[in-house]
Amino acid sequence: MSSNYTGLGVQLMTTGEKAGTWGTLTNTNWDIIEQISGGYISQALSTTGATTLAVSDGATGAALAHRVIEFTAALAGNVTVTIPLDVQTFYIIKNSTTNSYSVEFKYVSGSGSSVTWASGDRGYKIVYAAADDVTNPNIVDIGMGTVTDTSTDTLSNKTLTAPKIVDGGFIADGGGDENLVFGEVGTPVNEFKITNAATGTGPILSSISTSGTDTNIDINLNPGGTGVLKSGTAAVKIAGTETIFIPAQAMFGTTTNGADGQAVETTATRPELKVLDFDASTAEYAQFSIAMPKSWNLGTVTYQVFWSPGNTNTGDCIFGLQGLATTEGDTADAVFGTAIEVTDAGIGTVEDVQMSAVSSAMTLAGSPADDDYCFFQLYRDAADGSDTFTGDARVLGIKLFYTTDAANDA
Repeated sequence: MSSNYTGLGVQLMTTGEKAGTWGTLTNTNWDIIEQISGGYISQALSTTGATTLAVSDGATGAALAHRVIEFTAALAGNVTVTIPLDVQTFYIIKNSTTNSYSVEFKYVSGSGSSVTWASGDRGYKIVYAAADDVTNPNIVDIGMGTVTDTSTDTLSNKTLTAPKIVDGGFIADGGGDENLVFGEVGTPVNEFKITNAATGTGPILSSISTSGTDTNIDINLNPGGTGVLKSGTAAVKIAGTETIFIPAQAMFGTTTNGADGQAVETTATRPELKVLDFDASTAEYAQFSIAMPKSWNLGTVTYQVFWSPGNTNTGDCIFGLQGLATTEGDTADAVFGTAIEVTDAGIGTVEDVQMSAVSSAMTLAGSPADDDYCFFQLYRDAADGSDTFTGDARVLGIKLFYTTDAANDA
C-alpha cells in the first residue's frame, strides 16, 4: 500500500513499505512537524487576485505548514490568500504588505468565515483554521490581545494607564461617531480635572494648572453660534450683562427744576401712561436710587430711555444720566459723576412708545463697592441747541445695563 499524507503534508507510511528509507522519511516528517510547531516563513503574495498556499506532501518548505507566516508584497489591489479545505491548525500571521489594500485569509472554497486585514492594517493576527466542515470550513480570528499603533481594535473591560489622545483625537460612541473631540493650543499649562465623589456629594469638574504658574483659572463653556448653555432644559445663568428697569413711578422730580409727574390717559380702560414730563425749553431733572446687586462688577453702566412724545414733532431729544455710588458712612451730599447723553428723535405720533439707543459707558462717582447705595439723576438737556424736539418728552422709565462678575448675589 502507498503512504497517506496529513493536510499539512506529514507522510503516514503504511506498515511494510519504504524498506530502508524510514529513517530519512521520518526525519523529514520531524522537520515538517517542527515547521508546524514553530517555523517562520516569509510569503510573497500576488499583488492582485489570489495567492494559493499549497501542501507539499512529504516535503519541507510549504508555507501553510509553518506556524508563523509573514505576508509581503507591494499590493496593487485587494488580495486573498487561500489554503486547502482539510488544513486544520492555527497560525500567527503578520501582514507586512504595503499600499492601502486589504488581505483576506480563507479556505480555497466554501462559504465559511474568513479573516481580513483591512486596508492599512499592518498588524498581527492569531487565526484558527478549523476544518470543521467538509465543504464550508471556518477560519476564525482568535485575537492577539494587544494593540499596535496601526491596528483597529475594540477594547472591552481594559484599564488604560496614563492614556494620551493627541490634538484632533476623539472619544466615540457605540456607533463610532465622535462624542468628545480634543483640541490643543500652543504651550498649554491649564487643564480639566474630573474627580468622582462619595454618596451624597456630586463629582467635581475643576480647572488646574500643570505648570503651577496660574492660580485663578476660569472654566470656559462656549456654546456654538447662538447656542445657549443649559442645565437640562433651563438656561444656566452666567456672569455678563444684566438689566434693571426703573419705571417713571419709581423716580421723582427734583426739588429744583424737577420733571413733572403726569398720568396720560389714552382711551378709557386702556393703558395709561405714568410719565415724567421733561420740558422742551428748560433743563429738568428726575432722580432715583437703588442698591446695586452684589454681583455687579463695580464698573461702568449704560442705559436706554423709554419715552413717549408729547406732540408730533420729530426733532432730536437729548437725555443725560449721571450717577453716584455711596458706601456705608459716605455722605449723600456729593457731586454726581460725569453725565453721559443719548439722543433720540421724536417718533411723530403722540402716545406711541419709543426707545432710545443704548448709551455709551457711564462711570459712577464715588468708589463703588459691593452692596453700595447708588443715586442716579436723569435729565433732558433742553438748553443744548441740538435738542430740537418741541414737545414734552414723557419718560416712561429707563433700562439700566450693568455687568456681573458672579453668578448670584450671595
